[in-house]
Amino acid sequence: MDLFEELKVEVKEKHPSIVFPEGEDERVLKAAFRLKEENILEPIVLGKRSEVEGAAKAIGKDLANINFIDPAEAKDIDEMAQTFFERRKGKITLEDAKALLLKDVNYFGTILVYMKKADGLVSGAAHATSDTVRPALQIIKMKEGYKKTSGVFVMVKGAERYIFADCAINIAPDSNDIAETAILSNMTAKSFGVDPKIALLSFSTKGSAKSDETEKVINALEIVKERDASIAVDGELQFDAAFVPSVAEKKAKGSAIAGHANVFIFPSLEAGNIGYKIAQRLGGYDAIGPILQGLNSPVNDLSRGCNSDDVYKLALITAKQAI
Repeated sequence: MDLFEELKVEVKEKHPSIVFPEGEDERVLKAAFRLKEENILEPIVLGKRSEVEGAAKAIGKDLANINFIDPAEAKDIDEMAQTFFERRKGKITLEDAKALLLKDVNYFGTILVYMKKADGLVSGAAHATSDTVRPALQIIKMKEGYKKTSGVFVMVKGAERYIFADCAINIAPDSNDIAETAILSNMTAKSFGVDPKIALLSFSTKGSAKSDETEKVINALEIVKERDASIAVDGELQFDAAFVPSVAEKKAKGSAIAGHANVFIFPSLEAGNIGYKIAQRLGGYDAIGPILQGLNSPVNDLSRGCNSDDVYKLALITAKQAI
């Protein structure tokens, strides 16, 4: 069964609620109405009423048929502001907390998730990644034992499924960051039906080149093994050695991962972001994400180049994380 058909079956049974802060965006609104009409999950659409009504009319939909909140009309805004103020005590005044919730739909939506009024959030179609991630880190925060979130893409083509990380968040990760991304990606892969075989990528395979950058990856491998010896991981590996069995036989003979990897951990954001876009645009893979890992509740970020189907699919993934 297709990944998203599987997700629809799983999600529909639990019927979680997902916040879409960018209700004025027709791509987002189309996806929200589609999810509502298919009765898969409960969308909560945010935005300025006049603008969202206009967008709904443009796609032939009636805003009365979906759960919509204009922050300016929210009856519980004072309760939300108090919650925000307490969560950020010493860093924001109560007055400023309320003003920010009224001004910024991403903060408003994130507070809904934190207060358990929604189960997850999908944003980023019209905002920079930082606009989605910052409220999540400030309010929802990281799970205990983890320091940094990372951005994973599920790369899908037919029955093929691969995990790419970190492609969205950490510009110059150190060994600990790479290790943490690998550990979180191991869990993410399992949740989406991938039996993880993790390759820590580099321009070097097993010492074929030496530099501070290759040492960083080698050290990350040791950290992963120390934290969880059960994880199937190897590095440092070039992509061809990680993916192609015949190349692996020559470059990394004896590795259980080389030639069979399906989870690829990149050594920098530059490499990860370029890599997933090459796979997407030249390889014909659907790139679903970035999925933010390690947060206490699911908040996920769209690419501003997304289409409505991308929004729909990321909402399914977010809902899966929430159940």
